[in-house]
Amino acid sequence: MSDDILTDDDGLPAGAARNRRQVLYWRLLARLFDHDEQPALENASMAVVGDLGLPAALLDPSVSVDTLVQRFPELADEFRNLLAPGEDVPGDEVRRAALVSKLLLNVFGTGTGDVTATQLAAWQQDAGWLTQALGACGAQGGAPGGAPGGAPSGAPGAAAGSGGPGTGAGAGSGSGPGGGPGAGYGPGTGYGESGRELSKVLADLEADLVRRMRLREVLADPALAKRLTPSMSLVEQLLRDKANLSGVALANAKALIRRFVDEVAEVLRTQVAKASAGVIDRSIPPKRVFRNLDVERTVWKNLVNYNPEDQRLYVDRLYYRRTAKRTVPARMIVVVDQSGSMVDAMVNCTILASIFAGLPKVDVHLIAYDTRALDLTPWVHDPFEVLLRTQLGGGTDGTAALALAQPKVADPRNTVVVWISDFYEWNCDAVFAGMEALHRSGVRIIPVGSVNSGGQQSVNPWFRQKLKNLGAPVISGHIRKLVLELKNFLA
Repeated sequence: MSDDILTDDDGLPAGAARNRRQVLYWRLLARLFDHDEQPALENASMAVVGDLGLPAALLDPSVSVDTLVQRFPELADEFRNLLAPGEDVPGDEVRRAALVSKLLLNVFGTGTGDVTATQLAAWQQDAGWLTQALGACGAQGGAPGGAPGGAPSGAPGAAAGSGGPGTGAGAGSGSGPGGGPGAGYGPGTGYGESGRELSKVLADLEADLVRRMRLREVLADPALAKRLTPSMSLVEQLLRDKANLSGVALANAKALIRRFVDEVAEVLRTQVAKASAGVIDRSIPPKRVFRNLDVERTVWKNLVNYNPEDQRLYVDRLYYRRTAKRTVPARMIVVVDQSGSMVDAMVNCTILASIFAGLPKVDVHLIAYDTRALDLTPWVHDPFEVLLRTQLGGGTDGTAALALAQPKVADPRNTVVVWISDFYEWNCDAVFAGMEALHRSGVRIIPVGSVNSGGQQSVNPWFRQKLKNLGAPVISGHIRKLVLELKNFLA
């Protein structure tokens, strides 16, 4: 490609700008589909970037956005809200195209080779920069998605875009938002369906990077293991491979799972803490103690006794606030399908179950199932132990879970069953019949198809319609939906 591509035939600045943008975007497409450099495009792009006064590192896919911002802090504000809706500033189109190309290449040009812990950490940081460029405040939920917080600062390494190991380009600054644990990625809820689709794409990319890691080798090296940022994809791989780990590798795997569980639990605990402890029981007279004295009501009711001559209010009756609440013990039975497709919902819901188990007057039971069912209630207070005892994969037979759950229902009106599954059962009729029987007895049934930031989950359409007709529609989306349902039941 000759240099005259950078100029327009009629010499108009607008035409020149268009040509320069095309050079940058053609280079982006070429590198996304073929990781070998195209000399003509590379040289032309280097000339464009140089004319803009931007660093040459902007074109190096082995340099993460986080590292770039550390070296050139003035670029940080330009990357933020780079892709957010708004009016374009005339004259900035080419500069914007250069920054957009860098961001998209680093996030989507993940290659096909092995991935190191350094590269995974850098990619997570770059994915965080992408969500911020779209105008979102880090991972959805904020932290939500209310999502748990971003990746730890100072994540070292280079982007995974180089497609091979050993391409680290120094330590990151931690100035960019990372992909938060348990939250997935994606713009805020204002982006609707497109935001959910992007969240799923980024989660799939991360899962692919994790699969391409030589995870056992990384875990066996404490220095490399410390560079890993806990995420849902990583936890899933650790749970699948835990039987093949031992010694230092197993200890490092457990430490990563524990970190992930603690970080997600911290966010969920904040949401659950807002749950009502019950409604005021007005059948119980107020306790006549000073801390319950209703001063405003007492003054108002005794205003008729005010004596203007001596300017005194004579009180002949005290009024007290009612504080007693109806706290009938509630039983929560959480049934978890431990097939691999449900790992995100399983992790979130086992953590949520442990949090509710810590509340007063809530009796929580936990059952995991595939073709067999396992009662995990003795470990319900420790989701870390629960996750270590689960076995991802296998078939799905909800009748085994029903056999364990039904005897636990002592008071149907004060019992809620949270059933987490994609409901692709081998005996759908029998499982639905059991759930319908529980519902008709007075048990509150809350079926959950997915509870994560993306809300992407395939649910058996036959089951979805049946449960909707029963008056118990399947919950999919952010875990806040499930928290709200449980709060309403316990109030």
